[in-house]
Amino acid sequence: MLGSLALAQVAPPSVYAPPEIASEVDGTNLGAVHMELSFSYFTDYVYRGVEVFEVPGPEDQLNLQLDGKVAFDLGKLPHPYVGVFVNVSDDDPISDFQEIRPTVGFDWTVKPIVISAGYTTYIYPDRDERGTSEVFLKIALDENVLFGGKTVPAPYALAVYDFDLYDGIYLEAGIEYKLKFEEIGLTLNFLGNVAFVSGWESFPQDGSSTFPGFFTSPLTTDQTIDGFQHWQVGVVGEYSLNNLLNVSSRYGEWSIRGYLYYTNSLDDKINATEQLWGGAGLTFRY
Repeated sequence: MLGSLALAQVAPPSVYAPPEIASEVDGTNLGAVHMELSFSYFTDYVYRGVEVFEVPGPEDQLNLQLDGKVAFDLGKLPHPYVGVFVNVSDDDPISDFQEIRPTVGFDWTVKPIVISAGYTTYIYPDRDERGTSEVFLKIALDENVLFGGKTVPAPYALAVYDFDLYDGIYLEAGIEYKLKFEEIGLTLNFLGNVAFVSGWESFPQDGSSTFPGFFTSPLTTDQTIDGFQHWQVGVVGEYSLNNLLNVSSRYGEWSIRGYLYYTNSLDDKINATEQLWGGAGLTFRY
């Protein structure tokens, strides 16, 4: 009788499968520190709708761009990060390192949005008069938000204030849509954006200044620049080398990226470049 009672009190087996333990093949970086590093060659260096440097010689001489980021996962708290961007051109007669752009900031996911904010410094070796600093805030829809099992296009808004050299505001609104082909390890990211600038100080272009303002067009006559500046569309293709070579992600995620963009101006009095440009490179995440 007691034995029957004891058996009756035993909990029935769970209807849920026990949690799976990640194997060496399936393992990923579950730590608090994550990094991403990209090495790419581009036909042009176009930033915020403007071709920043055009070195003497044939058109579309390749630029080497290095972009790195180290982020610290603090759970539900904002994730601080440090990053740096470098643009290199061997054909630049002044400095091979045309731009070095360090950034400190944080990313914070508050579903369904991602908030990013930080501070960026622009360093131009041997072109010290161009150097400046800014703060920025970006709000985007989390790309992992699903409706009916499908990822939706993710809009974002970016606000930048240059408080140093230019004393201006840069506003950008855009949308991104990722189309994933997981069975072959391919992702296509379609992008589009439009930008507005306000209060941006212009610089004389009559020889009294060593360089024009970043958004200053030859047609600019006012001391400050306000208006819609550029629009841009593009696609970034990313192919997983882990998938191709059957390499576990526990050693990091390696991929090849291809970039194609088209940029055009919205106001002749505000500097923007009409350009079809792109590039290709290698990306590592861990």
